[in-house]
Amino acid sequence: MEVLKEKVEEEEAAEREEAAERAERGEKTKRPMEVRREETTMTQEMLRDLERKLSEIEVSVPEKLLAFTKDTIDTSKLPLSYQSNTLKEEHLLQVADNFSRQYSHLCPDRVPLFLHPLNECEVPKFVSTTIRPTLMPYPELYNWDTCAQFISDFLSMVPLPDPLKPSVKEEEKAPPKKYAIKPPRDLTSRFEQEQEMKRQEAIKAEEENRRKQEEARLLEQENAKTDPLHGLRVHSWVLVLSGKREVPESFFIDPFTARSYSTQDDHFLGIESLWNHKNYWVNMQDCWNCCKDLVFDLGDPVRWEYLLLGTDKPFLSLTEEEDEGMNDDDDVENLGKEDEDKSFDMPPSWVEQIEISPEAFETRCPNGKKVIQYKRAKLEKWAPYLNNNGLVCRLTTYEDLECTKTLEMKEWYQNREDMLELKHINKITGLNVDYFKPGHPQALRVHSYKSMQPEMDRVMEFYETARVDGLIKREETPKTMTEHYQGRPDFLSYRHVNFGPRMKKLALNSAESNPRPMVKITERFFRNPAKPADEDVAERVFLIAEERIQLRYHCRSDHITANKREFLRRTEVDSKGNKIIMTPDMCISFEVEPMEHTKKLLYQYEAMMKLKNEEKLSRHQAWESELEVLEILKLREEEEEAHTLTISIYDTKRNEKSKEYREAMERVLHEEHLRQVEAQLDYLAPFLAQLPPGEKLTRWQAVRLKDECLNDFKQRLIDKANLIQARFEKETQELQKKQQWYQENQVTLTPEDEDLYLSYCSQAMFRIRILEQRLSRHKELAPLKYLALEEKLYKDPRLVELLKVFV
Repeated sequence: MEVLKEKVEEEEAAEREEAAERAERGEKTKRPMEVRREETTMTQEMLRDLERKLSEIEVSVPEKLLAFTKDTIDTSKLPLSYQSNTLKEEHLLQVADNFSRQYSHLCPDRVPLFLHPLNECEVPKFVSTTIRPTLMPYPELYNWDTCAQFISDFLSMVPLPDPLKPSVKEEEKAPPKKYAIKPPRDLTSRFEQEQEMKRQEAIKAEEENRRKQEEARLLEQENAKTDPLHGLRVHSWVLVLSGKREVPESFFIDPFTARSYSTQDDHFLGIESLWNHKNYWVNMQDCWNCCKDLVFDLGDPVRWEYLLLGTDKPFLSLTEEEDEGMNDDDDVENLGKEDEDKSFDMPPSWVEQIEISPEAFETRCPNGKKVIQYKRAKLEKWAPYLNNNGLVCRLTTYEDLECTKTLEMKEWYQNREDMLELKHINKITGLNVDYFKPGHPQALRVHSYKSMQPEMDRVMEFYETARVDGLIKREETPKTMTEHYQGRPDFLSYRHVNFGPRMKKLALNSAESNPRPMVKITERFFRNPAKPADEDVAERVFLIAEERIQLRYHCRSDHITANKREFLRRTEVDSKGNKIIMTPDMCISFEVEPMEHTKKLLYQYEAMMKLKNEEKLSRHQAWESELEVLEILKLREEEEEAHTLTISIYDTKRNEKSKEYREAMERVLHEEHLRQVEAQLDYLAPFLAQLPPGEKLTRWQAVRLKDECLNDFKQRLIDKANLIQARFEKETQELQKKQQWYQENQVTLTPEDEDLYLSYCSQAMFRIRILEQRLSRHKELAPLKYLALEEKLYKDPRLVELLKVFV
């Protein structure tokens, strides 16, 4: 207290000296209270100005990244190994601290080692003890690629708060004050508000210009590929060493992408340390050339500094001669001495054994869904059967960095009955492309379209081996339709149809009721080796509107041009009804090597008649193609609305039909078992037990047993009828009481009470009807059951001889 008083007296003396100096300079001194009062006095203008300046300040609140904290994990339910350390683990932490101090002293320019981070319970745990090798019952996890894919689906990428450090403690923010000064009343004028709005619009325009400049700068930086934190970021990945399990050479695995990389890859710039469940190694090699020159021989203590000696000797293997010589000397020197074991084994892992249920393994991602945000792209994953349309993956690409303008989307599907596998949607052009696996009802492989309306631009590709006509591809526009074939017996490879304008209005089934008029049909054929080239048609064109048919034949190997022929179709009868005979001007031909039989009118007439029939067939096939397009479009609309999923018969959890069939079979077996048990029951056993054991039945005893058994069964039938009748009367009385209560309190009842009353009445009436039906059925079946038992007693082998006289 004396020291505090001296300090106060010194401060008061200093203030008096300062006041005296001001008085000498002619300045007026002010008392502290006056100064404070003058500073706090503010006019309304100053308050409005201060409020305006405060409103101009924009505070951007950073988005807090999701992380697992104490609030998200109930640490009280975790095992004791999570909440404390054993003596061996404490010893290991001391060894690790000692190792870290030596490492920092010898390598002061390197970053601190990542040795013992805090776990969920804020307990330090050594990194090697967090690994617990576990054998899982899933064959997919036995290979590195499928195992890495499973891990990457389960993990969620959360960037570090500081990309240069593996763990950063956030500073606790001070709680907001409970009491605050109320703001003054708003006394601004309308003119000032309008001026403020104009100024805000100018600020927004300036901010928009600044944003565009920032986007341009970011784009320029992106093109330049400059990274200020290149080589400084912290990342962890998996190293697979060569040697075991037929691994020819070491490689890296990125756990977040499940991709494998060579140790020579430029993405990996250096390694600080490695660890597994047995030991911890520090890289002592120079990483000036990334990881390309690193030697991954962990037994080399010069290149890799180990933490624990352990049972696995990390030293390099010696030659046989050196090994023998050292053993001889050691045997002589250490004869009779006890070996001192200075090794320290890694403590067992403190984590629980990994358990993955089949449902969790199928779900993969947490809650069955995962979203990965990339630069100008977003990847979404779902577990199978989570979406009722079979969607399992969606990749969306964007035009801007804020991911607001969508460019295109790719959606992957599984287990669809319509065999839809991939849907590609281009938001810029509006083009949709659907890809199907083999097995579609129409053998559809690819469907490209902008609209599902008929007679629009679309392309359909098919599995030609699944079609009888060998159709590979069909392209359709409002005026044309083009088809490509393969493997047909008539060697047709191409058909192009030009349509004219339709007279009636377009409808959905227009191809069937109001087909488009065909103007031109062009067909092309593969080479038929059974025919000569100059007689094998390569292309034929039906000019329907002009009534002409043009033919072009295949070119012979020794010719440079091919034969051509054109037929002029005319009416078969003239104006007088006379039949027109073939004339030479109806066939115009060009032949490389003219032949006599082709110039005859009979040959030309037969060829023209054959072409007329083929034209009818081609027009009919084109009409059928239009109908098929309508059928496919209708089928696709039904499939998109239903999007039914296929479920395996072995999936008893989802297969409702299999589940119902199994339950029905179990019910039938149970009923059969009850019938067998009932058939095996001895209805005379309770009455035979009253007789002395081993005594032979007399006729009088047999009659008495029969009567007692029938009377007992009759009484049980009566008791059952009385029980059903009592339940019926009880339900009826309770319903009447409820109805009486409703009549008395109907005015004051709430809608919820009325709903409860109506629900009770409905259930009570249902129970009453069931009891009434059971009682009626019991009355009908009771005499029949009595007669059936009486017949069984007369036929029972123990009573049949004694009761014959009464039959």
